[in-house]
Amino acid sequence: MRMKIFLAALLLFSTSFTIAADKGSFDITKRSLAPTSDENVRFQPVYQNEDWKASETAVIVCDMWDLHHCLNATRRGVEVAPRMNQFLKTARKNGSLIIHAPSSCMKPYENHPGRKRAQGAPMAPNLPKQIAEWCYSIPEEEQGVYPIDQTDGGEDDDPVEHAAWAKELAAKGLNPRAPWTRQTDLLDIHKNDVISDNGVEIWNVMEAEGIKNVILVGVHTNMCVLGRPFGLRRLASNGKNVVLCRDLTDTMYNPKMKPYVSHFTGTDLIIEHIEKWVCPTITSNQLLGDEPFQFKKDTRPHVVILVAEREYATNETLPKFALEHLGKEYKVTILHCDEEGQGTRDDIPGTAHALKDADVLLVSVRRRALQAKDFKAVEEHIKAGKPIVGIRTANHAFSLRGTEPPEGHMVWEGFDAQVWGGSYTGHHGAGKAVTIKKLADHPILEGVDVDGFDGTGSLYIVNPIADSTHAILTGTIDGEPTEPIAWTNKTKFGGKAFYTSLGHVGEFEQAQMNILLKNAIDWAASE
Repeated sequence: MRMKIFLAALLLFSTSFTIAADKGSFDITKRSLAPTSDENVRFQPVYQNEDWKASETAVIVCDMWDLHHCLNATRRGVEVAPRMNQFLKTARKNGSLIIHAPSSCMKPYENHPGRKRAQGAPMAPNLPKQIAEWCYSIPEEEQGVYPIDQTDGGEDDDPVEHAAWAKELAAKGLNPRAPWTRQTDLLDIHKNDVISDNGVEIWNVMEAEGIKNVILVGVHTNMCVLGRPFGLRRLASNGKNVVLCRDLTDTMYNPKMKPYVSHFTGTDLIIEHIEKWVCPTITSNQLLGDEPFQFKKDTRPHVVILVAEREYATNETLPKFALEHLGKEYKVTILHCDEEGQGTRDDIPGTAHALKDADVLLVSVRRRALQAKDFKAVEEHIKAGKPIVGIRTANHAFSLRGTEPPEGHMVWEGFDAQVWGGSYTGHHGAGKAVTIKKLADHPILEGVDVDGFDGTGSLYIVNPIADSTHAILTGTIDGEPTEPIAWTNKTKFGGKAFYTSLGHVGEFEQAQMNILLKNAIDWAASE
């Protein structure tokens, strides 16, 4: 009798789970972050193109509940859901398996065919250990530092709004701390989809369907998306080719907690953490063919920072500056050269990708010849009249002093004159104190105490600067002519430019340098 029941169940499952005919494939570009050195401190983006058979791909929808105890989280869920539904429809149409996983909400679906399919899936012979358990960390993550403080639960509501929201939920007979009852109705559940919040069931289903590739969408990235039994950590550590769709997610992060950045920057930091230690990410437009999704309130200008110099440790000072001074208002992408010298010293991977939507480019580069595609992206940014900011060695960023660049690489010998309006010829010897003086009023100098600002690096020889420039700071050392050390310019191509020869480690240790550079970026990003 038991055998008959088993065979009947197996027949039902097999009928329901006939592997979809190949209706299509997906051109996937996975992004991960690889360390530039053994220190595991600075990273380069790595892009890997793969052709995924749709029939071997599953999309797991994590915890897209109808309601949440955080009102802002509820609002963001409502905003992203239509885009997510479009993504699911496209994946489904091409033959992918859609798995809906609204945790703790199985009751409304107990009679749904998708729920029965999950329950009826045959036990996989390779069922991983602990696949039924939450995963708080995997060994790879021990190499890094978790980037945000979420110990308060991550709620970013206005306190008055939050109290009113809790009262509204209670009035509906719901638990204000856990008000979810089902998946949001903004996501369609097809009769051939699967419904489960159980790690064992989901693994069994995927193995029965021959699923090799998994895309995670849903919330919240730093909690359920990472930690659920069907989340990124478990799937990655057990051999699935899993990715996070980074524009179809959200994070529980409160900007009042460390590192005191905006909510959306908090999400970016978690995504970076995932790309370093857990798995790669993709974007929804890789299936939909338009632009990635962006929340309406995420109005941050995008600052791209290129770092490729060894003399002034801006590979350390600029990331710290960006996190502390730009994280509340800007989206920041920091790109580093290969610090170990294992690749080509000139390469700054990810430049072309990042500059596609950059609003401001910040350059801290010394005598590098970029790969042609990356060089052209820099050139296009500048020639389009987009703003650029440079510090210290940026006035000889792409000059090799007339030496031929490596094959496939390009230089810009006229960069200093055409972009900064400068004429760098060298510098005075190190160890001589530089006296900084204000030359003219400018918004970039707002809050900068020039009298308390000490130049600690060698004074650059840059005179004469072009008539198109507006010098705002000068530097002087004993016995030598005064030199401009900070100025604005209208580039040859009509864009805004700011350059300063400041940027030594000792200068970044002073508040004045950080205020100056933040003001310069604000000025560059302004209309």
